[in-house]
Amino acid sequence: MSLDLYDQWKEMDKDGKWRFTSPTHVVAAFAKALEELTEEGGIPARFARYKNNNDRLRELMGKLGIRTYISPDKQSPIITTFLFPTETFDFGDFYNFIKERGYVIYPGKLTDIDTFRIGNIGEIHEEDIEELGRIVEKYMKEVTV
Repeated sequence: MSLDLYDQWKEMDKDGKWRFTSPTHVVAAFAKALEELTEEGGIPARFARYKNNNDRLRELMGKLGIRTYISPDKQSPIITTFLFPTETFDFGDFYNFIKERGYVIYPGKLTDIDTFRIGNIGEIHEEDIEELGRIVEKYMKEVTV
């Protein structure tokens, strides 16, 4: 079963009822998400945090020689794609190094070019980006890439 919002809206508009058994866990999670969004200052504040995360992440990675796949003028604040820093870069080793220190990045890629992605959204704040930057810097210094 899925929550088809359009069909659900039509049903609610007609008789105020759910089309199927009410998804109480989904409704509760959505209500909590809206509450947290409001507490943060709404969409503009959330967007600003995501953009700050993205800008800082790009800056930190750039200082380490890890370049982005997408130019800043086309980059959304949601997720950032980075190019492998060298031809001998071992993503699996990099991924595990980061994961062992409490952070998880996206192991998949969307291009034929060697890239990896890092998400900038969710319950991620500037201090998380700073710590991830320290972890990546440690990796780059300790491991031959």
